[in-house]
Amino acid sequence: MGLIPYKNEVYLDWSEDKNVESMRAALKDVGSRLGRSYPAIIGSKRVETNGEIVSVNPANPSQVVGRTASATEREANMALDTATGAFEHWSRTSPEARARILLRASAIMKRRRFELLAWEAYEGGKPWAEADAQVAEAIDFLEYYAREMLRLGDGVEIYSIPGEESRYTYQPMGVGVIIAPWNFPTAILTGMSSAAIVAGNTIIMKPSEFTPVIGAVVAEIFEEAGLPEGVLNFLPGYGSEVGDYLVEDARTRFISFTGSMKTGLRINELAARQIENQRWVKRVIAEMGGKDAMVIDESADLDSAAADIVKSAYGYSGQKCSAASRAILHADVYDEVLDKVVEKAKDLKIGDPESADVNVGPVISEPQFEKVAGYVDVGKQEGERVLGEDPGDPQSGYFISPTIFEVERDATVAREEIFGPVLSVIKASDFDEALRVANDSPYGLTGGVYSKNRDHLERARREFKAGNVYFNRSITGALVGVQPFGGFGMSGTDSKAGGPDYLPLHMLARTVVERF
Repeated sequence: MGLIPYKNEVYLDWSEDKNVESMRAALKDVGSRLGRSYPAIIGSKRVETNGEIVSVNPANPSQVVGRTASATEREANMALDTATGAFEHWSRTSPEARARILLRASAIMKRRRFELLAWEAYEGGKPWAEADAQVAEAIDFLEYYAREMLRLGDGVEIYSIPGEESRYTYQPMGVGVIIAPWNFPTAILTGMSSAAIVAGNTIIMKPSEFTPVIGAVVAEIFEEAGLPEGVLNFLPGYGSEVGDYLVEDARTRFISFTGSMKTGLRINELAARQIENQRWVKRVIAEMGGKDAMVIDESADLDSAAADIVKSAYGYSGQKCSAASRAILHADVYDEVLDKVVEKAKDLKIGDPESADVNVGPVISEPQFEKVAGYVDVGKQEGERVLGEDPGDPQSGYFISPTIFEVERDATVAREEIFGPVLSVIKASDFDEALRVANDSPYGLTGGVYSKNRDHLERARREFKAGNVYFNRSITGALVGVQPFGGFGMSGTDSKAGGPDYLPLHMLARTVVERF
């Protein structure tokens, strides 16, 4: 295939009036379609279920975004049967044909970009720039994985001995279960699904119960792109009702999961058990969150450091597994950096993401609101709150203001993943202590160091225990193909989404040798 070289999708410029006007038109259009129903898609059939998932706008919980099917074991069994049958044909489809589906889906997403942004604002609670970065990432995944499959389609180079030919190739695995999170309902859902599909597998796509309408839109885009029936089966449902069933079933070959550590470990445990008629060791590809730290030493550019702490801590209300939830500041610059962070965070505008000037929207749901509010209460007992207010009435929207606590390193709010706009600030006497505190966590996803000291940066390059380490910049917003993303420790299986090792996780490597 003749393709232009890969490059990341350019973000929209919101200073341009045409983009603002297009976004407002999309919000009006999508707003007129709120409340519709979306069935499951299994093979060629739209399948209604007895129950339903009611998705609401987190900025306005009385507003219903849509209603989707709520699958049970009955629908899960149908989807597994359908995906198993479709695998026979799809696995034999050429890598080029599979890649074309992704490129077609990318083109559709580009055409429907503002519509997707509007869905993100209504159902995901994302401010415009956050929504745009996420949709651009979804497009990047499609473009990047299409090219990666073309690169790997004929296998990779290995050595042969005289008189023999040795080939090292990849083949599809089988039926995969895609369990996606609510925080990046377009990007991560698209990325996990497209990687599995382009590798020749068939999938059951289970979006989060908090963002199932966006899941339905993504499924429809793959359908519009020409994906054959049964390759992608859209199965919204509650994890407690269908999650275990899908993970444990003998027909499931692999599980791709992004979400909490607790759920990821449970999936790993269930998948490890062999059951009757199971003929393989199931593969689990998991990304499970973090408690990410930014270290600021005495040599750093303090204005830039403060700006990037705020950006990393409060982008999408801190609901990113890569978000900075700990700022570890050298004692010599502690007060100055903290003052700058507080002042910059005060400038953030909180509100409904339908408005163009909003920086911080709501958290995703009432359960998440209650969880984060609980941590705010704990933080007030553990340290000094230097920014933030007590959360208000969730019926008016799930809003929690940017919050900063000065705490000791062993405080609960400094150790547990909160997944909200709560930052713990910790004082370190020197760089050694700062790095020890940063590494004192079971997680290992992202981290950052702000410094002009080359020895400090080189030491952090070797010793910072995180899968993605950033120097003198923010620690969120990994770009597909540029900053492959994934962590180790309790952050997951180090499956680097958007990187050269990701597609092979969805395939089986095969060596064939012929002697002449």
